[in-house]
Amino acid sequence: MSDVNPLAASERDRPVSLAAFLGVTVTHEQLMERLEDVIDPELGLGIVDLGLVYEAEVVDGIARILMTTTTPACPIGAYLTDSIRNALFGLDGVLDVEIELTYEPRWSPGLMSDAAKQALGWA
Repeated sequence: MSDVNPLAASERDRPVSLAAFLGVTVTHEQLMERLEDVIDPELGLGIVDLGLVYEAEVVDGIARILMTTTTPACPIGAYLTDSIRNALFGLDGVLDVEIELTYEPRWSPGLMSDAAKQALGWA
């Protein structure tokens, strides 16, 4: 008797997505909504409105965030990444959070939303 697997080799070797297996997905809107609640304690504004979040996506249950801080020497970088983790782990379907800090491109006030500029009196 032969041991025949009806699945093609490529399907058998493909990694299983735990998030897909559990049937949970996180939309970009849900992710951004949670990130909007993360506040920069020095400025009192959300990191999304400040333009600190460059990219945000969830792939296979892993939230991947590419972000910056207002300066490379910003003393609250660890605080912000911890706050992001706390916010995103509250979403069903986020199994892990990976945050990459980058300084290319450098942050500038031009990245802020109009609401953030207005709140700081820059508009």
